[in-house]
Amino acid sequence: MTTLSYQGKQFFADGQPIQLISGAVHYSRVVPEYWEDRLLKLKALGCNCVETYIAWNLHEPREGKFNFEGMADIAEFIRVVERVGLYVIVRPSPYICAEWEFGGLPAWLLKDEMRLRCSEPRYLDKVAAYYDALLPQLTPLLATNGGPIIAVQIENEYGSYGNDQAYLQALRQMLIERGIDVLLFTSDGPQDDMLQGGMAEGVLATVNFGSRVEEAFDKLKEYQPDGPLMCMEYWNGWFDHWFEQHHTRNVEDAAKVLDDMLRIGASVNFYMAHGGTNFGFWNGANHGGKYEPTVTSYDYDAAISEAGDITPKYHAFREVIGKYALLPEGELPANTPKADYGTVQVSRSVYLFDTIAAMADAKTSVCPEPMEKYGQNYGFIMYSTRISGPRPESRLTIQDVRDRALVFLDRKLAGIIERWDPKSIPVIIPEGGAQLDILVENMGRVNYGPELYDRKGITHGVRLNGQFLFHWEVRNLELETLDGVNFDAPASKLSGEQPGFYEATLTIEGTPKDTFLRLDGWKKGVVFINGFNLGRYWEAGPQQTLFVPAPILRGGDNHIVVFELHAAGNPLRFEAEPSL
Repeated sequence: MTTLSYQGKQFFADGQPIQLISGAVHYSRVVPEYWEDRLLKLKALGCNCVETYIAWNLHEPREGKFNFEGMADIAEFIRVVERVGLYVIVRPSPYICAEWEFGGLPAWLLKDEMRLRCSEPRYLDKVAAYYDALLPQLTPLLATNGGPIIAVQIENEYGSYGNDQAYLQALRQMLIERGIDVLLFTSDGPQDDMLQGGMAEGVLATVNFGSRVEEAFDKLKEYQPDGPLMCMEYWNGWFDHWFEQHHTRNVEDAAKVLDDMLRIGASVNFYMAHGGTNFGFWNGANHGGKYEPTVTSYDYDAAISEAGDITPKYHAFREVIGKYALLPEGELPANTPKADYGTVQVSRSVYLFDTIAAMADAKTSVCPEPMEKYGQNYGFIMYSTRISGPRPESRLTIQDVRDRALVFLDRKLAGIIERWDPKSIPVIIPEGGAQLDILVENMGRVNYGPELYDRKGITHGVRLNGQFLFHWEVRNLELETLDGVNFDAPASKLSGEQPGFYEATLTIEGTPKDTFLRLDGWKKGVVFINGFNLGRYWEAGPQQTLFVPAPILRGGDNHIVVFELHAAGNPLRFEAEPSL
């Protein structure tokens, strides 16, 4: 049994002084078959600990329906950590940020009016029900029970959001009452208002930063003069939004900041040590004046790349760590093999309009409501109505679109309305009227800041020349499975850009290897391989390839489905190198 405590400025593990050198690896961003590989590389880096967030929406996707299997098997991840021989810092707070969809909060919280991240009783009741299911997964693995979990976070960067001390104490009490008896902590930015709002009585405070070590720790010491110094998130890289350049951080600069921390005896957690991937629809978004969704890759320019490769930053960090801690002996773990499987041709396709009736039942709705009102979490939603005519030279406005809408009149693309460019579009309604279909993509809920209440779809209404349109049919396309996609559906004669599903087969001889899918000529959409949602692609960049981990592939034929929103390219190409 190894328990973590502190006295003055020093951490102790079983009475022995310890400097925590930890790295963030999120189990939910790595296929389970690769958990051990990433953790062994973390240990070889010189780390003695791993940190992971726990995303509420991953584990309770529908209220009262819990998931702890596959990539959501948090207990198994921690058991793998234990076998590798590392400690674990767990961050199970209801909100995690993490550039993760809705900051880890489940979308169903938005179905009704409810205040989040405060001591509103209804919200606390939801958190308590979640903890009743989650914490029994963790308590047997606590250090006090002989397991590797040495510390648990009560809330995440709360001082950047609010100042409800009753809420923080309620979370602390929930953890204690459910058997969490290891060290509890908070983490916030090293600014006065953040520390004042985010610190909680009886809980260790830590700080998050990427540079200016002395300044950050001096601020922490102002508020916590007798505690150990720990940077809970050392931002040694950064994440990407669509339309941006790929972020990288100078290796020498990042290594110097690490040296500055370790030299003064502070503990550190790399954020990230290994970023992994926002598979499926799990990417979040930021809103600092405008909506900015995060890309599929969460490479983060980390020491261990998205695909698990050791980088120059890894070697530089290891050299610094070796000055302050004993490094494991032996050779470094090998990178996983990569393959260039070449090009694959599309074999069959079907337009969305020709298969949508088989995919989703129509709901009737007087007004177009946000997708949460229909019980939908992620994906796409189609709103359809009939407009009488003639109405020459009209303008159509969506109020307010979340996040990107394709507008069709009689199944012909009339225009695109985007949250970050919410212009109205010109339309002409003919004598006999027209069918209006609006396909809206949820591109990821905001995960940080005051715009957290991020309902998706059409949140207010649709207006034609200022007049609201009523009486809609709505179809929810969450795409949890592709069972309803009918590639044999009779094809309509549709003109112009059309959303559609495209099927292809990748045949692999022998044992599959990691690869990267490049979609040159394709515009925007989502890729599924053997039913696994790889995530979104978009010609907007910067990301140009999707990471395809070998464990989702199989020897022989691999079934690929691309849901393309605009116009398909052809072929698909599988390469051995990423392009981020």
